[in-house]
Amino acid sequence: MPTRFEDYAAWPNLVAMMLTKAKEGGSAPVLWTKTGADFVPTSWDQLRDRVLKLAGALKAGGVKPGDRVILLSESRSEWAIADFAIMAAGAITVPAYTTNTERDHSHVLTDSGASFALVPNDKLAARFLRVADTVGLCKNVISFDPLTLDIPPGITVRDLPEVLADSGISPLSEEDINAIGRSDTACLIYTSGTGGAPKGVMLSHGAILSNCAGAFDICRHIDIGHEIFLSFLPLCHSYEHTVGLMFPISIGAEIYYAQGLDKLAANLAEVRPTIMTAVPRLYEMLYQKINRALEAQGGLKLALFTKTKELGRKNYEGIPLSPVGRVINFICEKAVRAKLRMRFGGRLKAFVSGGGPLHYELGLLFVSSGLPILQGYGQTEFAPVASCNVPQNNKLHTVGAPMAGAEVRIAKDGEILLRGESMMTGYWNKPEETAKTIVDGWLHTGDIGHLDEDGMLVITDRKKDIIVNTGGDNISPQKVEGLLTLEPEISQAMVYGDKKPHLVALLVADKETVKQYAGQGDALQKALRDTVDRVNKNLSSIEKVRRFEVAAEGFSIDNEMLTPSMKIRRHMIKAKYGDALEALYL
Repeated sequence: MPTRFEDYAAWPNLVAMMLTKAKEGGSAPVLWTKTGADFVPTSWDQLRDRVLKLAGALKAGGVKPGDRVILLSESRSEWAIADFAIMAAGAITVPAYTTNTERDHSHVLTDSGASFALVPNDKLAARFLRVADTVGLCKNVISFDPLTLDIPPGITVRDLPEVLADSGISPLSEEDINAIGRSDTACLIYTSGTGGAPKGVMLSHGAILSNCAGAFDICRHIDIGHEIFLSFLPLCHSYEHTVGLMFPISIGAEIYYAQGLDKLAANLAEVRPTIMTAVPRLYEMLYQKINRALEAQGGLKLALFTKTKELGRKNYEGIPLSPVGRVINFICEKAVRAKLRMRFGGRLKAFVSGGGPLHYELGLLFVSSGLPILQGYGQTEFAPVASCNVPQNNKLHTVGAPMAGAEVRIAKDGEILLRGESMMTGYWNKPEETAKTIVDGWLHTGDIGHLDEDGMLVITDRKKDIIVNTGGDNISPQKVEGLLTLEPEISQAMVYGDKKPHLVALLVADKETVKQYAGQGDALQKALRDTVDRVNKNLSSIEKVRRFEVAAEGFSIDNEMLTPSMKIRRHMIKAKYGDALEALYL
């Protein structure tokens, strides 16, 4: 039976939702993980049986309702199985990033007080087990794959295949699941820490179900049917957890887990997804890759691609085409857009962009190339989506209208306030932080924006990121950074200038640009100066970047200058390059 909008209000919890869809799905595949050369499926029946058996094992291992259980793994079918099993046992899933340092693991472990953990393999388990042993938590561990490393004394490890085959463990009964209420905490998701130590966001079953209901309402605009999702972002990120896992499960979709950025193009061609969710940085990288390949080929292909973008902009902005323009547009549709769509599988209904601002120009590049991209907005604290565009009214400079179940209000200072069942219960063990964020029933997002004449939400900037220069002007760094990184010579950028007379920037040069000017003295600096000057022509006087510094290395997750969802960590970048940026004002 197809999912109905009212189902989301009727389901008592996320596990009950999954069990309902599993009964409908039966032996059909639902989860796909690449093993060797092939994607290997997990059926709905297998998902249900493994969840109930693992939940029984967790309860037998001492996991009680309300206990926190660490889930540390790359995205794979076992991640989803473990997540549902933890919740089925009445416990709370605490997702951990695979990129966590020992300090990160220590913070999450000690802050959450987790009693149990699930880990994937030797590579990711080693660091975690060292920390668990040091802090004296998570004495019981289940690994997805058998571990061969030395296990610290006092920690007991069993592997998942062994647990699932153990006849002495009784699966949890489906009747036990109904005791879990919508208001019970489903997961404790630690924010990625763009501005400091991560806080644990408590999200209830009802919060995520309500968010899925809003996503379902949005997807009715794209003729929702049997969908194929390609999951790329980490499942421990609230965006992917809701939109890339819980929502697809709720509509009976299939989910394929991408192998990583280096295999993404191949996975897209192989999986041929109908829907994919990602962050703007990924779309920037995909587009730059296509653009560089066409520039290298040059000639007619590059000329047609350039013309496709030009005509696509006119199509989107409603500018009438001349008779000759209509003929060329037809040629571009057949020769360029159709081929580009095939590079992404050929049946894509929508790219959905969230987790950060999608620059208008980048969105326009995708749309003009025949690739539908819908920008949304939300926060972990709202489970996480609050608004999204739809194909019939895709206003790229906005993040769409508030979705079903989400109320939006703009405070006097321009801050965006949210309310609805999707709102978090609060921050774990931080009542004062919670009281500062949820005031009179409204979630204070820290984002600045307004509603346009059509009721569409426009994001201006992060409240705390807004730069106020010495003239008292407010400047959005994200706008300037977005324009800089659209240029082929610049891979990443951070602008700087709070309480300063003008803006300066820290730039990461594109690798191909670095190679091009290697060994040519200050040629790279001159090329970047030309690029910055080109960008400045489209900026107001207060937004122009007067001087810049070239970073010695790119911003990455490993050097802690990027969050796992690829947002820049301004405080970490300033800690390393602050003196160099200050020197630009001397």
